[in-house]
Amino acid sequence: MQLLMGIIALPGTTLIFVPGIVLWLTSSQLGGVDPAGPAHPAYWISLLMAAAGLLLVLWTARLFMAVGNGTPAPWDPPAKLVVIGPYRFVRNPMITGVLLILAAEAVFFGSLPLLAWMLVFFLIHAVYLLRSEEPGLQRRFGKDYQAYRANVPRWIPRLRPWAGN
Repeated sequence: MQLLMGIIALPGTTLIFVPGIVLWLTSSQLGGVDPAGPAHPAYWISLLMAAAGLLLVLWTARLFMAVGNGTPAPWDPPAKLVVIGPYRFVRNPMITGVLLILAAEAVFFGSLPLLAWMLVFFLIHAVYLLRSEEPGLQRRFGKDYQAYRANVPRWIPRLRPWAGN
């Protein structure tokens, strides 16, 4: 049940509800919502971005459940530090996946307000990570997280995967 709540509440709000509200509120001022069609390159670019983002989100969520014995939801975090797969390259691949999907929505709809929502989402999470999540990970996982944090960047991926742990 907690997993279902996490799936509906977090990504549903971020990727569907808020963008829907943004499009609804801004469509009349900006000439309506005009999604790109298959003949337009933005359609295919957004499709590739959304697919890559979704793959990254699903992969990292699966790792949280299978390896970390938890979920992506803050109320049921992994019990074990996850440092495999995309986590060997960057500390926040799940957020990167969400950002890719949000960028895909902005490109697909040609919407600067959706791009603004993506930036707001990033800023909220950047502050949350610095002030809450990272200190919490340090408390829960101690030296293991400290070594991971020292070797794997927060946002810009490493060129070679980290081989620690």
